Formats: sequence, C-alpha cells, structure tokens
Amino acid sequence: MPPQFPDQKQYAAFLFDMDGTILSSKAAAERVWGHWAERHGLDPVRFLPTMHGKRGVDTIRQLGLPGIDPVLEADKITQAEIDDVDGVVAIPGAVSFLAALPPDRWAIVTSSTKALALRRLDAAGLPVPRFMVTGDDVTIGKPNPQCYILGAEVLGVRPAECLVFEDVEAGVQAGEAAGAGVMVITAAGHKHDFGNRPSIDDYTTISPAIRGDGLMIVRRPQIIG
Repeated sequence: MPPQFPDQKQYAAFLFDMDGTILSSKAAAERVWGHWAERHGLDPVRFLPTMHGKRGVDTIRQLGLPGIDPVLEADKITQAEIDDVDGVVAIPGAVSFLAALPPDRWAIVTSSTKALALRRLDAAGLPVPRFMVTGDDVTIGKPNPQCYILGAEVLGVRPAECLVFEDVEAGVQAGEAAGAGVMVITAAGHKHDFGNRPSIDDYTTISPAIRGDGLMIVRRPQIIG
C-alpha cells in the first residue's frame, strides 16, 4: 500500500530538520568527516552514511575510539564545517515554502551547533527562523525525541500537532518518538528504507495552506489531463 500523503491533515506548526531537509550540505559534510575518518583509520565509505542527522559528539562517542575526546574532536569538526560551505545550497522550493509560513508557526530543529546552522543557512540563502533548536540545546541528540519535543514547546504547541520534515532515519525516529507526523525529504539521496512513510523529493511539488483558524495544511497541486 502506498503511503498516504497528509494533504488533508491539519497542523499547528511545522518543524524542519536542516541538513538534507531544507538545504543540501552533504558534499561539504562528507568532505570534512571523510578526512577525519581517514585520519582515525576508519573506512569513509562505510562510516559516512552513519553520521548524517546526528550530533557530531554523539557520532564520535558511539565509535568508542581509544584516546579520543569526543567533545574536543566534535568542536574541531564543527569549525572545519563552518570553514567549508562550498556547495551548500537550498533544497529546491524550500525558500518559497518557508516564506509562505507564518513566522511563529515553524522552527528549525537541527543536530548542528547554532554557529554551524547559521553559517549554512547564510550560505544557502535561507532565512534564519524566529525559533530554532540546535544540538547545543539538548543533552542527547537524535534519534532521541528531546529535540522535537523542545521544538514544539518553543512554538507553544504539542508535538502531536506538528509535522516534522526529515531526511534520515535518526531524525524520522526522533520525530515519530515525539509523537509528531513525519514527512520525508529525499533530495539528499540517502539510501534509507523509510517504509510506508509519506515522502517528497523537494518542495517544488507542495505548498502550504493556512486556514482561517491558523492551522496549516500541506497541499500538492492538482494534475489535470
């Protein structure tokens, strides 16, 4: 059975992951993390697919590398990512989609640090939202739902009233564990099996509609003929 597109469901707020969801930073991130992996004797081909969507400190800590300080290493990687934004661009349609939303009804919820998030948003020509939850704001990262619970809280709504936009399994799991609906964005090309979850490639095929009561709907244009 194909996934049911949530074009009739009403939401109080939208929560967007950043990397791979509203902007493309995969090439830049994999350059930085690939070099780091090689220096530490890891196979980049096997390692790189595992690091997307998570806080850097959590990724490094889970590796259990001897003699490595995860916090210090994550700080170094973050600075390298801030320095390398070559090829960071907005996902098609994201600029206009975000511009159509009430500014108090959406937030970015990213595993990136705030400094890196601001750098990549600027590089991609995307607006800095009124509300943003970053990896600096949580004690444990995705797939733990803490970030999306906090994202709903800062908007003054319940997670169950939100639609989360995500691109990787850790984020999808975090959104669902928080109790939110999830829309998968596939533009980044991650090789994940998202099962029977609604998905779109980018934002060119959808638009938001805001009802008189402030609730929002995701709509797809009708194809005639």
